[in-house]
Amino acid sequence: MLDDALFKRLTDQAREFRESGREPAVPRRAATVVLLRPDRSVFLIRRLRGMAFGGMWAFPGGALEPDETPVDAAVREVFEETGVTLPASSLVPWHRWLTPVFEPRRFDTWFYLAPLPEGQEPQLPSAEADQARWISPARALEEHSTGGLPMLPPTLMTLTELSTFDSLEQILAVTRDVSSPFMPEF
Repeated sequence: MLDDALFKRLTDQAREFRESGREPAVPRRAATVVLLRPDRSVFLIRRLRGMAFGGMWAFPGGALEPDETPVDAAVREVFEETGVTLPASSLVPWHRWLTPVFEPRRFDTWFYLAPLPEGQEPQLPSAEADQARWISPARALEEHSTGGLPMLPPTLMTLTELSTFDSLEQILAVTRDVSSPFMPEF
């Protein structure tokens, strides 16, 4: 899943952090939403270079505001970034990722899936992204493997999993416990 250069960079960062004795950064809570069409295509945006994860393709999302739940943040972020209004009841918990301890900026991120509501079309979030597109999970993984779509491990893992399903109904029927985050180790 990880290309050799990214794996080496992450491994080197982990080694340097371990040897430094520094304390890990406090993770910021965040939520992201994988918007899905009936053909199982997903909506990806390329984050602006000056932002966290700049230049990377990702799903719409962002940090939780004070006293906000992950579901509330997911609904708000999708609306702010794409103009799509999602009912909270349409969100399907998928993952919860915790950025590794060696990263200087860390996030505890809830990933949700949501079918695109009928009659709505997401817009490019110009304040946060410079490109947006609908793409099948399999095609996104192919383009990533040839260097065309740089993505971070949580996005890659999500796309890999989604590519194994035959229908949107199958995807949305999955129930997962996201009460504890997953943190990759290198």
